[in-house]
Amino acid sequence: MDLVLVHGTTQSPAGWALLERELAGHRTFPVDLLGGDGPDFPGLVRRQVPHPRRPVVVAHSGAGVLLPAIGAALDAARLVWVGAYIPDFAGGGSLADEALTIIHPEWAGVDPTRDPAVADHFLFHDCDDETRAWAHGTLRLFHPPSLPTRRAGPAPSIPSTVVVPTADRTLRPEWMARAARDRLGVEPVLIDAGHCPHVSRPAELARLIVGAQPG
Repeated sequence: MDLVLVHGTTQSPAGWALLERELAGHRTFPVDLLGGDGPDFPGLVRRQVPHPRRPVVVAHSGAGVLLPAIGAALDAARLVWVGAYIPDFAGGGSLADEALTIIHPEWAGVDPTRDPAVADHFLFHDCDDETRAWAHGTLRLFHPPSLPTRRAGPAPSIPSTVVVPTADRTLRPEWMARAARDRLGVEPVLIDAGHCPHVSRPAELARLIVGAQPG
């Protein structure tokens, strides 16, 4: 299986390393969105993933807004949303329009890349000390101007799996679960983790991703 891993707004591609280790035996492509903007994110990803074999595309957090377009560009077999924003395909609202209903109030305006203690509270609170120290080295702000105002296109026809971290302190778990049902028509898969289960629960997340695939 080929898996394309799309980082969120507060980590570099290095943040996928623990999950990649658990996905040994599969081909993984942790792509880098830094430097991209506008409508060309799918092209940026495609250039970093040569000759994928109908990959599973996994997106974390704010990268959910880009997931349908990236999946379509790569002819993906499945989309996996991990603690991710699911766009409003029917209503046409943007991430900025919905922010107050999606995020925990204390997360608004926070930059965890500036302070490890803040990162620990919001992103890595469910990690052991060794993992938390490692995760500090993966912090990187990625916030291109187009993301907060990007509006969704049509709903994806590609099958989706939505993984909702039940202890998330950034996005509201109840919102993600409801959006999975209302916007994608799928039942969410719950994981007992904070916002970054690929860091705190990589083995469990790997099983969920691989187990969701047909065959």
